[in-house]
Amino acid sequence: MTTPRQPSGSGSGSGSGSGRRQPPRAGAARPAAGRGQPAKGQSAARGQAAKPQAPKGQPAKPQPAKAQPVRSQSAKAQPAKSAAVGRTPRAPQQRRPEGRPPARGQAAVRPRPKSRLPQRPRPLKLAEPKRRLRVITVALSLVFSVFAGRLVQLQLVDADALAADANTNRYQNIPITAERGSIMSSDGVALAATVDAYDITADPAMFTPAATGIPDAPEQAAALLSPIIGVAKDRIAADLHTPKTRYKRLASQQTPAAKNQISDLKSSLEKQAGSRACQAQKKLLGKPADQGGRTRVDNECANPLAGVFNRETQKRIYPADGLAANLVGFVNGEGEGAGGLELQYQKQLAGKDGHSSYAQAGGRLVPTAGGSMDPAVPGSDVKLTINRDVQWAAQRAITDQVANSGAEKGYVVVQDVKTGQVIAMAGAPGFNPNDLSLSKQSQMGNPALVDAYEPGSTAKLMSLAAVLDSGKANWDTRVTVPNRLVRAGQQFKDDVEHGDWYLTLAGVLAKSSNIGTIEAVETLGDGDQLKANQILDGYMRKFGVGRPTGLNFPGETPGMLKKPEDLVASEKYNISFGQGPLQMNALQATSVYSTIANGGVRVAPSIVQGITGPDGKYTATPPGEQTRVVSEETAKTLTSMLESVVDDEQGTGGKAAIPGYRVAGKTGTANRGAADGKGYDGYTASFIGFAPADAPRYTVSCTLQGPVNGHFGGQLCGPVFKQVMEFTLKTMQVPPSGSPAPNLPVEWKP
Repeated sequence: MTTPRQPSGSGSGSGSGSGRRQPPRAGAARPAAGRGQPAKGQSAARGQAAKPQAPKGQPAKPQPAKAQPVRSQSAKAQPAKSAAVGRTPRAPQQRRPEGRPPARGQAAVRPRPKSRLPQRPRPLKLAEPKRRLRVITVALSLVFSVFAGRLVQLQLVDADALAADANTNRYQNIPITAERGSIMSSDGVALAATVDAYDITADPAMFTPAATGIPDAPEQAAALLSPIIGVAKDRIAADLHTPKTRYKRLASQQTPAAKNQISDLKSSLEKQAGSRACQAQKKLLGKPADQGGRTRVDNECANPLAGVFNRETQKRIYPADGLAANLVGFVNGEGEGAGGLELQYQKQLAGKDGHSSYAQAGGRLVPTAGGSMDPAVPGSDVKLTINRDVQWAAQRAITDQVANSGAEKGYVVVQDVKTGQVIAMAGAPGFNPNDLSLSKQSQMGNPALVDAYEPGSTAKLMSLAAVLDSGKANWDTRVTVPNRLVRAGQQFKDDVEHGDWYLTLAGVLAKSSNIGTIEAVETLGDGDQLKANQILDGYMRKFGVGRPTGLNFPGETPGMLKKPEDLVASEKYNISFGQGPLQMNALQATSVYSTIANGGVRVAPSIVQGITGPDGKYTATPPGEQTRVVSEETAKTLTSMLESVVDDEQGTGGKAAIPGYRVAGKTGTANRGAADGKGYDGYTASFIGFAPADAPRYTVSCTLQGPVNGHFGGQLCGPVFKQVMEFTLKTMQVPPSGSPAPNLPVEWKP
């Protein structure tokens, strides 16, 4: 360890110092007991060296201003350490005057290094818990204040704006249309079926200027969609201008081709709008003008179809086009039954719709947001009694004859006499339910059930049935028929001028004499016409006249049958030959002949064979109600009399004859009631019959309304009956008759 040098001074009596350790002066203070503290009286201060002491008796030599002690470049000993051990610090050496060499014999004074005070270590202080708690409390208060302010902003200040934003991300309830059941023919072939289709829908909120970047998005979308979905532009645009409505159906039951066309167009626009240039335009929307902001994007950068979607649904089709359309009916634009059996069995066919709920954002499904689904229950299948082949033959025959006769319309009904089931029900002109725009409203009904008309001579069967069944006459009862018959102040006549006819009761029916029928019915009352009409009324009602057939077909007419007490003047006599206060529909008239063919037992008509539910369970329609109208013997006699109409050369129904089969039938030619209900206008021509007469299986009726190329029923409807009945017998493989017709005499000689 290097011993510090002693400072030079006059009081020591030495010149340069010997370098020995000198004892401390008597007056020097001892070092303080405190560690790192300088001794009391020590001249060293913070950062300063001790000033040299002047010799006794001499004044202190003034020091130059720059004679500050500097730290020695060679020695790094700290004065504070010397003071700490009680040594006397050496005095700083005197600097010679500048530019003056030191005096001879005088040692050079070296500058004393700058002394540093010892660093006082900071004492370790313990944290104050109260202060810490105060700091934490203040910090938490600030955090909670921010939260509270945000809640106030959300719940009060910005509540409406946030609710509007939330409206873009919400659950959507979408209906699921149940698959509509099919309507099938008796052999299970669909006459009306359901195929996949698509509803074109939209979210109007996605067509606002803010959402699309263009002000006329609804109009642009309408221009693109209109030629594809076949809906007017104005209507589409109006639907899209309802931003508060999140769901709009623009078109229903579109084909897969239309759906694909829209999807491809939408994808093309979306790809174009997703380019970098278009994305850059969208980022500038809403920004200030000085920042290059825009109020809209270019049309090329907009996708007006972004809010257009499709929903899978069903479409009703009719594979056979217009076959049995008047019976099957049609559906409206919503897929609901609007006519015929489609309307009647709407509840069973429609099933039960379901619905699905899903979260969407900006019109897109959010898969992770959950949802719910109530599945739809498919509709039931309705199986008819209609035979497709017979229906086709009937429809072709009546369509051709309506055209040939110039009639306003016509209809054919084919019925199974044993079961009452309707095998065919055709009308002309018809319509194609696949394209209702091509048809008139008047063509979309089922005139065979909707039209009520005066049947004319075909109703004479009921009058003679009452006479025979009441025992007032037999088939061979002689009747003298004059050319004119006066009753109730009115002259009655037959369809042709003639002298006195001497006819049997079978001849009255064969020659279709109005006068002979009036005379026969008068026997029911024994001179009391009211009584006679009451008896006739009872039989007619048992035949099903004046009340619904039981089919409950939409728009079906029950016909009209005035009560006997309400008949006035000529009505008391007109009713016996099917004019005046008597009106029927075609099925009612057909059922009368089926009753006779069935041995006098009426079976309520039916047109639905059964229904298959959504669970696959088949429920057959109960058999039609049976009612005994006339005795079996009366029915057999009437059948023979009806054969004379077809087979006898004097009969009016010769054109209805079918080789190999015995045919029983009756012609009808009636004045047709005017459309305004006042008087008559034109004719109703008809023919109704059944075959084989010896073992009846089917009844066929033909009716023409308003023909202009002829008007007699035998001439116009006889051939239609033959065509349809012959086809039916062969299709159903009915064997020919095994015995000849009885050929009852129609005349007698006075």
